Amino acid sequence: QGQLVESGGGLVQAGGSLRLSCAASGRTIGTYPLCWFRQAPGKTREFVAAITWDGGSTYSTNYADSVKGRFTIARANVVNTVYLQMNSLKPEEKAVYYCAASASGSYYYPSANWLEYSYWGQGTQVTVSS
Repeated sequence: QGQLVESGGGLVQAGGSLRLSCAASGRTIGTYPLCWFRQAPGKTREFVAAITWDGGSTYSTNYADSVKGRFTIARANVVNTVYLQMNSLKPEEKAVYYCAASASGSYYYPSANWLEYSYWGQGTQVTVSS
C-alpha cells in the first residue's frame, strides 16, 4: 500500500520561507488531485492549497484566501511529489502541514474539502517565530 511522506518543515522567522515536499511511495500520483492542509493546536484542519492535472497540459490550482500571493503549490509527476513553497510566513501559520491525494477528484477543480481526499501523509511541523 502506498503512502505519502511530507518533509521540509522546521523553524523559521516571521517573514521567512519554507518549501514543503510530499513524496508518494508505493503508488504513482498520476492525475490524482493533490492538496495541502494544516492544523494548529486546538484548531480544526484548514485548507491551504490544492492542484489538479488533466494528464495533458492543464494544471489548476486553488488557494485559501489567507495564503494567496504568498504560497505556491506545484507538482512533479515524474518524481511523484507535490510541493508547497511558503513565503512571508506569519507566526499564526505555525501548524502541522499535511499533504493528501484524491483518487476520484476532478481533473479541473482542485477541491478545498478535506473529505474528498483519501490518502494522507503524517504531517510535518512548521513553526514561525515572531
